[in-house]
Parts: sequence; C-alpha cells; structure tokens
Amino acid sequence: MKKFKKFFTGLAIGLVIVVSVLGGAISDRLFGYRILDRYFSRRVIPEGTVIERKILNEESVIIEVVEKASPSVVTIGIKKTQTVFDPFEEFFDPFGFFNFPRRSQPKEEKIEQNIATGFIVSKDGLIVTNKHVVSDTEAKYKVLASDKKEYEVKKIYRDPVNDLALLKIEATNLKPLELGDSSKLKVGQLVIAIGTPLGEFPNSVTKGIISGLGRGISAGSPFEGYVERLDNVIQTDAAINPGNSGGPLLNSAGQAIGINVAMAQGAQNIGFAIPINVVKEMIETFNKTGQFSRPFLGVRYKMISMKEAMSRGWAEGAGVVEVVKDSPAEKGGIQEGDIITKVDGQKVTEKEGGLAKIISQKKIGDRLNITVWRDGEEKSLTVVLEEFNQ
Repeated sequence: MKKFKKFFTGLAIGLVIVVSVLGGAISDRLFGYRILDRYFSRRVIPEGTVIERKILNEESVIIEVVEKASPSVVTIGIKKTQTVFDPFEEFFDPFGFFNFPRRSQPKEEKIEQNIATGFIVSKDGLIVTNKHVVSDTEAKYKVLASDKKEYEVKKIYRDPVNDLALLKIEATNLKPLELGDSSKLKVGQLVIAIGTPLGEFPNSVTKGIISGLGRGISAGSPFEGYVERLDNVIQTDAAINPGNSGGPLLNSAGQAIGINVAMAQGAQNIGFAIPINVVKEMIETFNKTGQFSRPFLGVRYKMISMKEAMSRGWAEGAGVVEVVKDSPAEKGGIQEGDIITKVDGQKVTEKEGGLAKIISQKKIGDRLNITVWRDGEEKSLTVVLEEFNQ
C-alpha cells in the first residue's frame, strides 16, 4: 500500500512540475514574462531575416538556371546583299548648281549583323528559333555559340503552321537545352528569359512571371512584310526585346517551357512565348519524317471575340482576311469576309485556342464540315485538308 501511495505522490508532483513549466512558458510567450529566460535562452530572429532568405533563394535559383542554360543559347546572325537607293544624292550634288545634275545610281550594300536568338536541341547541331527570324529565303544565316564559335547555317526547315524553324549547323558534342512540359504551367510561376536583345548583347537575362495563358496574338515583323496569327501563347512580364525572338523562356528547373516570339507594341512588360510542347511536337515530326508534314487549310484570319461580334452584329469565330489560291479553303468554297464559326461541330473561339489549334489536331486528307457565317446566314461547307507545300 505504501508503494502505491509513493507512486501516486511522485506522479502528482511530476504532473504539477510539467504543468507549471508549460504554463510558465505559455504565459511567458503570451504576456512577455521573462522569468524563463534565466533557464532557457530565447532565440531572437532579426527583423527581415525571412524576407532576405527568400530573396537569396530566388537569386540562387536564377543563377543556377542561367549557368545551366546559357551554353545552349545561341545568337542568330544574317548575311545578305541588298540594293539601296539614295533619293537625296542629287540634291547634295555640287554639280547641280551648273545644270549638270547627276542621278544617284543603285548601290549594292552588304549587311552582316546579329538579329535574334535560338537554342540548341540536339548534340549534332539542330537549333530552334522563330520562322520570322529566318524568313528571308535569299539571305544566308550564321550561328554564334556562347563560346564565341561561329557556324554557318547549312539548312533551314520552316514550320508552315507555327512561327517556328529548325536550323542545321555542322557541329558535334553540343549541349542541348532540356525541354519542359508547358501543359503544367501556372499563372504566377517564375520564368527566366535568355537572349540577344537588339542583336548586340548576347546571353542577356531577364526574369518575371507567367502573366497569362492561352493568349492570341499577331507576331512577326511588319517591316519585313511578315505577320502571323498565333493562338494559345504564353504571356509573361519578363522583358522581351527585339532580338530576343527565338530564345528560350525557362522555368526554375532550367527547362525551356516556351520560345520567346513577340512583345506587345506600345506596352511595357508584356511579352509572349510559344508553348514548348508545340516545339516538341515539331521536333518529333521532323525527326520521324525529315520534314514538316502539316495539314493545310489555306486562310489568313483574324479572331473575332464574342464582345466584338455582338457590338458589330457579326458571329464569333475566325474572320477570313485572305484565301490562298488553289488551297483547300478555296476549293471548298470559303471566301474572304466569311467568319468560320465551327469545324466538325466544334466552336471556333479564341478562348479555346482558335482555328489554328483545331486544324493542328487534324490530319492530312481529313474531310471537314466547316460552318461559316456569311451575309448574316450560316452556310455549311466541306473542305479536304491537304499537305502544305512550301
């Protein structure tokens, strides 16, 4: 009996001590009592430590990504000869004062400059860039690697559907850039862009976030007479300047999740990139066939939103701006001014990726039931997709 009494007495004392210590600790932290400081040192976290640690972690991530990806990023240069004419040459000709005006003669001018960016996707010299970067079929192009080695572009394969191109150089043991998965992107995630802005500053780095997904834009160079409609692109606030075209948009793991293609004119911090899964599909098709075998409809169009359609009394869909001669669209009866509203019963909306996305999911030889809005009425047409012949 005495043993049990001692046991319960000891247990009670122990509980009292534990409760006292816990109560004191809680009171100390809640009410600022300093009694326990004699026995337990208080860990003081300097103000701003958490924020500084977060900043340092982000800096480390960016540095690691840049060091990993930079050897795979290249600069694209152009070489060509063009004829120039100076209309003011006669005005400044001193012989003009003596009634001996001399007409200026056309001159041949050689142009050699860096114009854009690309990145390596195979050890044996396959490089991805934008199609509008290498749109001049009369010019020659070069590649300047990160180690300053210069290569002549031997072949160019231009994607007929997307603003993408593959360049081939003679090289071995290059470092391909790891490609990510653009289907898993989230608005707000960190992204990093590497490129050659203005053609003068190779391997320049900018950072930002993904600002939006599934955007539709017109990309290219109006100055060169080349503009293309792109749907389902990535929007970012990472600085994308002229010359960044064709460069990679990277995630925090150093993987390319997009290819930089354009910036919004008249705006700041609004850039766009083609999702990398489109690039991966292009490379896969090329590796299998050695060419770009794509279904071809043959229209140039402008997406019309529901808001615009309601305000103008039109229909939502793809407004046909131009029909390519002898194309499947022309053979099927599609006309300029038509609005393509459905393809095989699927609505054509900008939100769902537009007409380009629907056609890209079809195959050469597919017979499509296309609904167009024409003169206030819907018409049903049949179009058979063909292979694009560049």
